[in-house]
Amino acid sequence: MNIYEKLAQFVKQVFKTTVEIFLEALKLSPNAQGYVSGSITELLLKKKLEEEYGFEIKRKREKWEGKKHSRHHGDFYFRKLDSQNWYVIESKGIKSNSEDWHKIYNRDNLQHFLVTHADKITWVNHEKDAEPQIVDWISTNLPKFQHEYIQNLYKYDEVREYLKNPPKRETVKSKAMLALGQFTREQISKMIDERLEYIMARVKILETHFVAGTSGSNERTQATHRKDEFNAVAVDIFLRYPEHRFFFANPQHLESSGDDPNHLQQNYVMGFVFIDKKGNSVLSISEEWYEDFIEVYETLNREDCVHAEDMQIDNRYIVPNENEGV
Repeated sequence: MNIYEKLAQFVKQVFKTTVEIFLEALKLSPNAQGYVSGSITELLLKKKLEEEYGFEIKRKREKWEGKKHSRHHGDFYFRKLDSQNWYVIESKGIKSNSEDWHKIYNRDNLQHFLVTHADKITWVNHEKDAEPQIVDWISTNLPKFQHEYIQNLYKYDEVREYLKNPPKRETVKSKAMLALGQFTREQISKMIDERLEYIMARVKILETHFVAGTSGSNERTQATHRKDEFNAVAVDIFLRYPEHRFFFANPQHLESSGDDPNHLQQNYVMGFVFIDKKGNSVLSISEEWYEDFIEVYETLNREDCVHAEDMQIDNRYIVPNENEGV
């Protein structure tokens, strides 16, 4: 049975439909694509830790029986085969809208963002002022910002709200708002998307997203993970990179939330993907993140391991019998 036949059989048994309908439904549902992407990332992470590093991996139950232990909030339990110490790892992706969120489609925002995170850029000479180097990089690699893209863009709703009460004195911003006032929502979105596509042909942002719910059972004081909920975190950067690629960190080494030192922040800028003139993706990653998982594993404290008797392992699988007819 070839791979297509296996897929067709799986789709028929699980979804009671054809591969064609399954594919069309998947294309029409960004949420479904997100779930599938997350599952793929988790599977690849499991295989990587098992096959490349020789760890034993067990999936943690999503629906916990009884009160959930506060240090069991990751996706997998893992241990070295020669050790009895079990730890927890959380699997994450990166934000899909960072460039839009930070409004780097405007030159000043782009420049400010790169300068703010210059410590994560490998081509910046840190013995010199970073800003002139970044200004030069933008001029060389994104020349449209010198002329064609020199005027700031604003979202449709921002423009509408601004023009309800325009300032009496003309400003650079008011001129931009008035110019955008003649365009529809779709036209403004298209302009922003055009700039983002132009920018992302040269630089992409790698940013994590650590949003989590709050309740009495998880002992969180805010909508992010506590730093002790898992021992390691793995981030798959495939949304901004040509392939699935993992970087690891010890959550205790990440900067704490300003509101509660026991919590992680919602977002961490890990670094950037720069695209050179030949189209090659070049990574610039901050020093808290490691591609070699062992470097993170060796920072784990034995006292922080989870007790085997507290582990709740998910052994469920939905795998159709390949011998059944389609």
